Amino acid sequence: MEKRFNRILLKVSGEALAGEKGTGFDEPTMESICMGIKAAYDEGVQIGVVVGGGNFWRGRSSGKMERTCADKIGMLATVMNALALADCLQNVGVPAKVMTSVAMPQVAGVFTRDEAVAALQAGQVVIFGGGTGCPFFSTDTASALRGLEIGADAMFKATMVDGVYDKDPKKYPDAVRYDKLSFTKVLADRLQVMDGTAATLCRENKLDIMVFDLSDPANIARAARGESVGTLVTEE
Repeated sequence: MEKRFNRILLKVSGEALAGEKGTGFDEPTMESICMGIKAAYDEGVQIGVVVGGGNFWRGRSSGKMERTCADKIGMLATVMNALALADCLQNVGVPAKVMTSVAMPQVAGVFTRDEAVAALQAGQVVIFGGGTGCPFFSTDTASALRGLEIGADAMFKATMVDGVYDKDPKKYPDAVRYDKLSFTKVLADRLQVMDGTAATLCRENKLDIMVFDLSDPANIARAARGESVGTLVTEE
């Protein structure tokens, strides 16, 4: 089947790497996610990944700590996750490269748009750590930014639910899932897809978002083929 997307930016939450443990790394879960990435990679999809840090640190719930400091700790958590994900990908046979938003040369290379695109074209999965490098911006915004910078066809937001609903499906059995949504409706109705900064950035630059369930990592390749596996957020 011909794939719809040739280059994607995949957003993976830090919590996803923890599996049922809730914190840290769960190796079987990480390997399952990496096998899902590998399935898309083996079909020729170029893949950039932004990973969150919530399995180690959530700056917004850090109590009395000054927000800038808390966010910097969160950025470091995403770098740890990026390194772990790269190692796991390499172990399943996928070449992977970590790039960070802030200089730490003994750890990984610093992100530049040209080097990231060259690595993608050379057949590497590129994992972006450190968020945007600035406090007050979420990894959703980092995902939108990196997706635009590398010229991704779409941003894939892998979550723990199978799309976007009109209300919380865990609380309301009658919640309705959207197959397709506009960014305008997401922003106007304050739907819990991503933060407003990221949604606005994607809307203004015409970067579609596919929201789907990562509990079945095969959804990554299915989404890359253009199959309906969740909710497509676009602006027509």
